[in-house]
Amino acid sequence: MPQYTPPLRDMQFVMHEVLKVTDEFKALPKHAEVDADTINAVLEEAGKFAAEVTFPLNISGDTEGCKLDLATHEVTPPKGFKEAYAQYVAGGWAALSCDPEYGGQGLPFVLNQCLYEMLNSANQAWTMYPGLSHGAYEALHAHGTDEQKKTYLPKLVSGEWTGTMCLTEPHCGTDLGLLRSKAEPQPDGSYKITGNKIFISAGEHDMAANIVHLVLARLPDAPQGSKGISLFVVPKFNVKADGSLGERNGIFCSGLEHKMGIHGNATAQIVMDGASGSLVGQPNKGLAAMFVMMNAARLGVGNQSLGLTEVAFQNALAYAKDRIQMRSLSGVKAKDKPADPIIVHPDVRKMLLTAKAYAEGGRALAIYCTLLLDKEIHHPDEKVRKDSAEIVALLTPIVKAFLTDNGHIATNACMQVFGGHGFIKEWGMEQFVRDNRINMIYEGTNTVQSLDLLGRKVLGNNGATLKKFGKIIGALIAEEGVNEKMAEFINPLAYLADQMTKFTTELGFKGFQNPDEVGAAAVDYLRVAGHLVFGYFWARMAQVALREVAAGNTDPFYQAKLQTARFYFAKLFPETATLMRTARSGSKALMDTDAALA
Repeated sequence: MPQYTPPLRDMQFVMHEVLKVTDEFKALPKHAEVDADTINAVLEEAGKFAAEVTFPLNISGDTEGCKLDLATHEVTPPKGFKEAYAQYVAGGWAALSCDPEYGGQGLPFVLNQCLYEMLNSANQAWTMYPGLSHGAYEALHAHGTDEQKKTYLPKLVSGEWTGTMCLTEPHCGTDLGLLRSKAEPQPDGSYKITGNKIFISAGEHDMAANIVHLVLARLPDAPQGSKGISLFVVPKFNVKADGSLGERNGIFCSGLEHKMGIHGNATAQIVMDGASGSLVGQPNKGLAAMFVMMNAARLGVGNQSLGLTEVAFQNALAYAKDRIQMRSLSGVKAKDKPADPIIVHPDVRKMLLTAKAYAEGGRALAIYCTLLLDKEIHHPDEKVRKDSAEIVALLTPIVKAFLTDNGHIATNACMQVFGGHGFIKEWGMEQFVRDNRINMIYEGTNTVQSLDLLGRKVLGNNGATLKKFGKIIGALIAEEGVNEKMAEFINPLAYLADQMTKFTTELGFKGFQNPDEVGAAAVDYLRVAGHLVFGYFWARMAQVALREVAAGNTDPFYQAKLQTARFYFAKLFPETATLMRTARSGSKALMDTDAALA
């Protein structure tokens, strides 16, 4: 059976020693009183919930899956899921970082990030039930009417109701301009929604009293394409004026997808037959509200793979220390045993360290992004708010795509450590691989994220935001450039930062002449950008560790951090050279291939 220990020490290191979040909070009036003791206490309890309540349901939930009653359209999640969710609600976890005006605890997003990382490590399929509610909450909080906020937000915040995002249709996924669902205005100001949606995570279940579906549809006079999309809130049960639940609405689950992974989550086919809904935001302006959901979800999906990378690493490490096979190439290490533990073999260590480096680098980036979100919303200085929003927008496609790609690499590597046992269900490793695989696809495939990064976030403003983040990297390089002990971290980072400017300019020029050049280079470009960002955070983490060691701190945590940083820069960071070369090779070898693809 797999195991999981919440990585509280590393979370505390990133928050308190690298990013110094409590110092940042002092500049935010709403969070000025949040101290390290509060953060640590909350996350310790969160870790207990993840490890003791949801993690034991992971394999059983995967085995059992969800069951649909075609007669009633009701879905029953795996055994124990509903009870675990009740504990989650009773513990106040749903309300952790939500607005106190609607019953939330108002704690920083940073805590929510760490809570969800641990929940994703423990049980991604379960975590998606409460996790999808955050997108609905954010969209209604930003764009809902006063009546919609009063009706839905307190219930979403408490966790009494859950939410979904009903975007995808059978004929359109990413290209939402093709959607066909219709919304007919009614005399009372409501709308009747008709259409079909697919791939709706947590789309039907009995874990909460009501499900708040946020649905994209077209008004009768809507223009074609993405400019004709409106957003509607469509509850499973209609809500009466006094807030109590009324009759069943005309929105039903007609089928469940038979998926490769996340079997414990109800990925629903949804049919709307004259379902009653209300308009969110302005007519034909649904994309603005949708992107509130999508951006929150993209950060959340990156967090899912971060969680799976961490738990896969923990189990592979424990197995590598215990499993004996062959002898070390450099001589016997375990003289009292017939063979050495496989952790003595260089390639096993490479696989383990790859997962560790991607988990710890991803954690630093994810916490940094949620700190930016806290500053974007709560900082009193408008310029700080604007800069924070700009940087987090740049980093969002990197969080989504780089962390999920790395999760794919890491979970497969950790399964490989187990050899043949990795393919056996009870060890849990093959499930981590299967569960992670969807993360590279949904909320916009990783290619879409790459096009968003290069085409919109970078070239869209002539690299202005990239230069802004480059100045942040430049400040660290200037600070540590003459420190010989930091040279192994700073020099490669400085070199790539310099190359990134030339690389981006070159691709922008080629893309101006032929847009396919952007499409051909985008995936490689995002991965280079991901390493640039990871390199920055690994250099910062090494900086802190070196200072602690120099001050006489003998905690082995800091030596471990330095060793992982050295591995990252020696074995993973150099991938950027190959990626820049393949990106520069252009689109011709891809597009002039009609004969090859005939």
